[in-house]
Amino acid sequence: MFKNIINGIKAYFGTFKLISKLGLWKYFAIPILISVVTGILIMVLAYFFSDNLGAFIAKIWIWKWGSETFATISTYIGGLLILVLGLVLYKHIVMALSAPFMSPVSEKIEHHLLGNTQHEHRKTSFSEQLSRGIRINMRNLFKELLFMIPLVILSFIPVVGIIATILIFLIQAYYVGFGNMDYTMERHFNYKESVQFVRKHRGIAIGNGAVFVIMLFIPIIGFIITLPISVVAASSETIKILEEKKLISIKDTSESLQKIKE
Repeated sequence: MFKNIINGIKAYFGTFKLISKLGLWKYFAIPILISVVTGILIMVLAYFFSDNLGAFIAKIWIWKWGSETFATISTYIGGLLILVLGLVLYKHIVMALSAPFMSPVSEKIEHHLLGNTQHEHRKTSFSEQLSRGIRINMRNLFKELLFMIPLVILSFIPVVGIIATILIFLIQAYYVGFGNMDYTMERHFNYKESVQFVRKHRGIAIGNGAVFVIMLFIPIIGFIITLPISVVAASSETIKILEEKKLISIKDTSESLQKIKE
C-alpha cells in the first residue's frame, strides 16, 4: 500500500502542465467559486462560534481555581473543533457540488491519455452526476465522522494524541481521495463497484487526499488550486489503473501507455 500512496502523490507532478495543455481551467471556474465561498463561510463560523462552544466546554471544569485559564483554553479548543469539523464538511460539500463539472474534466483526461476507446462509457446527465456526487460524499462523510469523533477526543490525551492525530489525517486523506477518484469511476462503475475499487486501491486514495488536505492549509491559494490539481492527479492515476487492469479497452495500447508514462 505504501507504494500506492507514493504513486498517488507522484501523480500531482505535471498537473498544471496537463491542465494548460487540455485547456481545463475553464471547467474549474464554478468549482473554485464553490470552494472559496465554502471555505470562507467555515472560517467565519469558526471565528464567531468558538467562544460559544468554548464557554460550553468550560462548564466541564466545576472548580473555581484555574477556571479562567481553563475557559481561555476551552475557547481555543472550541475553535479547533469547529475548524476540524468544518474541514471535514468543506471537503465533502465542495466535492459533491463540483461533481457535474469534474466528470467532464476526467473524461477529457481519459481521452487524452488513451485516445479513442472501445469501451462504452456510462452516459450520465448533469443531475445524475450531481446526485451520485452527493450520495458518495454523504456516505463518505458519515463514515469519516464515525471514525473522527472518537479520534478527536483521543487526540487530547498525551502520547495517544499523536497516534490519533496521524490517524485523523490518514482517514481524511482516504475519503478525499475516494471522492476525487470517483469522478473517473462514475463512467465505468456503479456505486458498489466504485466502493470496492477504492478499497482495493486505498493507497492511491490516501496519497491523493494527503496532498489535498495539506494544501488546504495554504492561505487563500489552497481553496483555489487544491481541487483542480487533485482531481487531475486522481483522474490520471485512476485511468492508469483501469487500463493496467484491462478495465478499459483501447485501440493503440503502446501509444496510450507512452502518454500515461509522460
